[in-house]
Amino acid sequence: MATGSDDSKLWKCAVISCDKGPIKSTDGRVDTRAYALPKNERSDFQVNWDDKGFATFHDVCWYTLIKRLSKDKASGITKAEEDMIKEALKTAEIHDSYEKLKKEAEHVAKLIKKSEYCIAFTGAGISTAAGIGDFRGITGKWTERDKAKKQGTKGTKVPPRNLQALRPTYTHEAIVKLLEKGYMKHVISQNLDGLHRLSGVKEGQISELHGNGFVEKCEKCKKRYVRNFRCGGKATNVPVNKCTKCRLNHRTGRVCDDKKCNGYLMNTIINFGDYLESDVLDGAEKHAEQSDLVLALGTTLQVSPANNLVESGQDPTRLVICNRQVTDYDQTCLELDDNGVPLGSRVFGDCDKMMRELMRCVLPGDELKKWEQDREVRMLAYDTQRKL
Repeated sequence: MATGSDDSKLWKCAVISCDKGPIKSTDGRVDTRAYALPKNERSDFQVNWDDKGFATFHDVCWYTLIKRLSKDKASGITKAEEDMIKEALKTAEIHDSYEKLKKEAEHVAKLIKKSEYCIAFTGAGISTAAGIGDFRGITGKWTERDKAKKQGTKGTKVPPRNLQALRPTYTHEAIVKLLEKGYMKHVISQNLDGLHRLSGVKEGQISELHGNGFVEKCEKCKKRYVRNFRCGGKATNVPVNKCTKCRLNHRTGRVCDDKKCNGYLMNTIINFGDYLESDVLDGAEKHAEQSDLVLALGTTLQVSPANNLVESGQDPTRLVICNRQVTDYDQTCLELDDNGVPLGSRVFGDCDKMMRELMRCVLPGDELKKWEQDREVRMLAYDTQRKL
C-alpha cells in the first residue's frame, strides 16, 4: 500500500519472503491485478494478494516469480497461485526505476535531435494524468469488462468520461513544444478527447484516427467545425440517420453554416464497427512512411490497422515506446545498429515522467524553466476554450 505524497510513496512488496525493504517511488516496480479469491484459499500462497487480487512487487521480485512458472513443482507455487500469477501477467503495469528512465530519456533526446522526420503516435495513456481512464490497464475499461465476464459478476463500473473537464497533460504540451521547435513533424492519435488540439496542435499537424469529440463535420460538403463543447450524437431535432456500420446516429442536431450547403452536421467519433475516415488514414500513412523515428506514447498498440503505422517508416525502424504494459512491438525498440547502440528505446512507466526527463535534455535550461512556469497561464487559457 502506498503512503505519503507522490514523491515519497512507499509500497510493501507482495512477495512474502522478500527482504529488500519497501519499494520507493524511484525504484522499479510492477503493479498487478489477478482476481478476487477468499483469504482462506490463499493461506499457502507465496504472494500476499489483497482481497481484490491486487499486488505490487519490486520489479526483480516479479520477474523472478515469472521465471519460476516455467520450472517444475519444486518451485513451490501451487496450481491456484500459478493461475493467479498468469492472470496478473495479462495486465501487469511496469514502472522503470528513475535511473533507467533518466538514462533512456537522454538516449531518446539524442535520437530526436538526429531525426529528420520524427512523429508521435499516441494513445489513452497520455491522458490518464488528466483524469481520463485507460482501456487495458489494471483498472481499465476493457480490463473491468473482462474480469467481470470471467468471474460472472458485474464488476466495477467505470464512471463516464467528462471530456469537457479534462485539460492537457505535460505530455500533450511537450508534444506541442517539440512541434514548435521542429523536432517533431506530425502526430497520429487514437484519442478522441480533443486534448491534442486544445493544447495547441494545429489541424495540419495531426491525424486523429478515431475522431475528436469536439469536432463535427458536414455530411455534404465535409467542412469541419471545432467546438468548445462535446459534439454528441442522438439528436432528435433533425431526421435520424443511423450509420450502416455502427448502427448509431452521428447527427448532432446542427447544420452547416454554408447556406448553399445546409447539410446536417455529424460527430467525427469512430465507433466499433465504423471504418476509419479514408482521408485521415491516408494522411497518417503518408506521415508514417516518411518517419525515421516514432514516439509511441501511452498505447499498447493493439488496435489495427493503426498499430501497423509505427513500423511503416524508413529503414531501419527507430521506435520508442513509453507505456506501462508490454506490447508486441517491444523487441523492435531494442534492435541494435552496427555499433551496438539501440535503434530505439523501451520505457515502462508514466508518459509525463518520461517526457519531463526528455524535455530537460532537449530544451536549454532557461527556456525549459520559463516554459514549465508558464503552464499555469496556459491552463487558464484552456479554460476559456472549453464550455463549462
